[in-house]
Amino acid sequence: MIEHSGATRFDYRLHDGSAPARIQWHFFERSQLPVAVQTWELPPGGSEGAHAHPPEDPLEELYLVIEGTAVMHLDGERFELGPGDALLAPVGAEHDLHNPGHTPLKVVVIWGKPATMDWSGYGTAKAARAAKARGGLR
Repeated sequence: MIEHSGATRFDYRLHDGSAPARIQWHFFERSQLPVAVQTWELPPGGSEGAHAHPPEDPLEELYLVIEGTAVMHLDGERFELGPGDALLAPVGAEHDLHNPGHTPLKVVVIWGKPATMDWSGYGTAKAARAAKARGGLR
């Protein structure tokens, strides 16, 4: 199964954000993964809008910047993010995403209900645990 960039994009205003984001929901209604995987593109000055996901409808969101610069607020703290940087918004945390730059901001957003998984049998999990023990993974 393959999905080409832009094949299923749509414009959508997120959480009363300042401008619609261009969104591609990867493998919508085709993937069996228990998460949504989306690419968002925000125009210069665009924002998602501050919001939180309450315990009654628990969602965690992981934001990974691909292109551009982002400013994110998470429970009152301000974070500046660039390509390769990621932020995790846990259940109940007030958060937003803003593009302060002069070029589009592209982020991969992965969101879903929190759950635990046993990754211990995978080689990358063992390597990540070792990097964390050495202080190389925070």
